[in-house]
Amino acid sequence: MTVRTVTAATAAASLALLLTACGGEEKKTEDTGKADASASAAAKPDVKALTAAELEKRLVAQADLKSHKVQKAQATAVVNPGDVSADKAACEPLAEAMSGVAPGTPGASTQIQAIEVKQKKAASPEDVLGALGAPATTVTLGSYAGEGAQQALASLKTAGTDCAGGFTVIASGEKTKVTKLAPETVTAGEEALAWTVTSDMEGKPFVSKLVVLRKANNLAGFLTISLAGEVKELPKAVVDAQAAKLR
Repeated sequence: MTVRTVTAATAAASLALLLTACGGEEKKTEDTGKADASASAAAKPDVKALTAAELEKRLVAQADLKSHKVQKAQATAVVNPGDVSADKAACEPLAEAMSGVAPGTPGASTQIQAIEVKQKKAASPEDVLGALGAPATTVTLGSYAGEGAQQALASLKTAGTDCAGGFTVIASGEKTKVTKLAPETVTAGEEALAWTVTSDMEGKPFVSKLVVLRKANNLAGFLTISLAGEVKELPKAVVDAQAAKLR
């Protein structure tokens, strides 16, 4: 989903959230070449991607995030992998991650949205505005065969450097212009990347956060936005909760 699509979905979800809140021995061989090949094969087993059902069980849920309202991503906001591209080929992995699509070639993927809960009082106009501005994080899990997860993360790392000056995301025919990509420091999973993403939203800067972590042969992507127009912190609670479930 593009920033604009996520914004629309988050507005509806945040309002609904506010109203709800108010209520043996090794065999020897003389052929050292064959022995080395066998050892290499044993060191790198054939890693298979998780099935969609298996991946769903590893997706962060409401019980894992008491400080957030966790819900399935709206069908109208989910972007098909084949419908995402960028005006620069090198930036396509980032375009996918920003659109809620698992980058590369995952065997299966799934997605939810987690909206931060900050209040439990009656719905005044100020409360409504506050709920609409609450950070909302789209979490996308992807599972890969072989070294697909490592390769996908490597492509994101390269894109983060090559596309720092800006690029355009095209998702389902809708364009979002990214004007700046600034790296952030993050520690999660076995390896992780993070950026502050500044996009152009009708002539005004729209600041979001993007995090992607790898654990084994799975990637978890986190795109955090706010209808207030700026997200100031990485979604640490969501990232930590999701990393803990990827065992």
